[in-house]
Amino acid sequence: MHKLTCLIILTALLALWAPPAGAKDLGGSIVIGTIGDATSMIPMITSDSASHEMSGLVYNGLLKYDKNINLIGALAESWTVSPDGLTITFRIRKGVKWQDGKPYTAHDAVFNWRFMIDPKTPTAYSGDYLKVKSATAPDDYTFVVKYKEPFAPGLASWTLSQMPRHLLEGKDVRASPLNRHPVGTGPFMFQRWDPGARVMLKYNPNYWEGRPNLNAVTYRVIPDMATMFLELKAGGIDWMGLSALQYRRQTNSEYFRKNFKKYRYLSSSYTYLGYNLRDPRFKDRRVRQALTYAIDKKEIIKGVLLGLGRVCTGPIKPETYWYNPKVRRYPYNPDKAKELLAQAGWKDTDGDSLLDKDGKPFEFTILTNQGNAARANTGVIIQHRLAKIGIRVKLRTVEWAAFIKEFINKARFEAILLGWNLPPDPDQFDIWHSSKAKLGQLNVTWYKNPEVDRLLEEQRRTFDRAKRKALLDRFQEVIAEDQPYTFLYVAEALPMVAARFKGIEPAPAGISYNFIHWWVPKAQQRPGMTR
Repeated sequence: MHKLTCLIILTALLALWAPPAGAKDLGGSIVIGTIGDATSMIPMITSDSASHEMSGLVYNGLLKYDKNINLIGALAESWTVSPDGLTITFRIRKGVKWQDGKPYTAHDAVFNWRFMIDPKTPTAYSGDYLKVKSATAPDDYTFVVKYKEPFAPGLASWTLSQMPRHLLEGKDVRASPLNRHPVGTGPFMFQRWDPGARVMLKYNPNYWEGRPNLNAVTYRVIPDMATMFLELKAGGIDWMGLSALQYRRQTNSEYFRKNFKKYRYLSSSYTYLGYNLRDPRFKDRRVRQALTYAIDKKEIIKGVLLGLGRVCTGPIKPETYWYNPKVRRYPYNPDKAKELLAQAGWKDTDGDSLLDKDGKPFEFTILTNQGNAARANTGVIIQHRLAKIGIRVKLRTVEWAAFIKEFINKARFEAILLGWNLPPDPDQFDIWHSSKAKLGQLNVTWYKNPEVDRLLEEQRRTFDRAKRKALLDRFQEVIAEDQPYTFLYVAEALPMVAARFKGIEPAPAGISYNFIHWWVPKAQQRPGMTR
């Protein structure tokens, strides 16, 4: 053999053996701190963020969002939308397998649509899928969805986590082992769940995007933020969302600068004080407006968030295309609050400094979850401000799982201090439409307004962005007038991650959109958590 030929062959072999330029080390693990435990590993029957976050690494949707919050393919490698907007045809990616080895096909996608519209499925998210007239699989790799009428959020709805037909079909979802032991197509596989303590995942070696760089992910449930921070400092966890105090004042030492990286960006979530609108005290819009006037939002942002947040005016994220900055605002004005309350019949008739009506004092309890210091401190400020205008407020905190199951889902509260995550698509149907004002759904305050119903229905049928924005602008104006919530603030997201994790690239979507590409240099890797 010619020497030059041998040299070419040898060079080619070395290229195969040598790691590519910029190669990332495989292995290691990450431990993530979370306040709340999951309630189920079937995301479509839960509404809490902990369940969705933990199960999110196990499942895929047909589509997903990229770093710039654009829809891209996941289990569907491509799609086409008919000119009339009524039909979406998905081309399913070939070679994808469930984590138990069964193939994923278009028939699974059909099953997931049927699952979501089945009255026996206890889901709050059926509305998007009830808009579908038919869903078929002409072959294993084609999924065709036909809508009854144009549906603007249609594409976004197919980010839905796909569940395994072969394990769920014909079964009672509430009794399914998947509640505790999920099987998906995602980058990580379920390993173990110690309720109230941790959820452990391991990498999926057959993941269709390529194996994740990390071997293991553990979510540690730590209901108290101060305790979680101590665990971060001690190395017991690698990643947590900081409180404003922790971000501003407790992480500026040389130790933290050397061992961790902090990130900061406006979160896609807001915090609100919600009123049970079946309660006679809160049915009068003037009362709700008065309560909002009586609460100093800027005081909360300064005192609780240390300035790391923005005043919230409604259920659309500021600085986005869909946000309406011209809605009615409620600057702190206790005199205006008293005036509106007097108009609604609430006056101090007996001189005890408490407002009363029909012989009953104005007092109520605000319920929130344990472990969230920002919400607890926000509640204290609200309590103080409302006392100034003659309203007595009690505060009560409840463990997260019980808070959701026993109080939110059953509407057993007078007022709640809570938050919503904001998905990229602005559709707010599930939270504000009157058809969702029922137990187990997401309209937890039982808000009903015919104009809001009409606007939400019409914007769903409108593909023209400018026309859809006009409808959503008006929706925000009505909500701002009605004040079913006192919209408090949009906090900044303040994640802190151990410095050994590489590949983190902040983007409009945050930092976790490329989580499967995070990696740790071999010398700094730690084994998966077993304790």
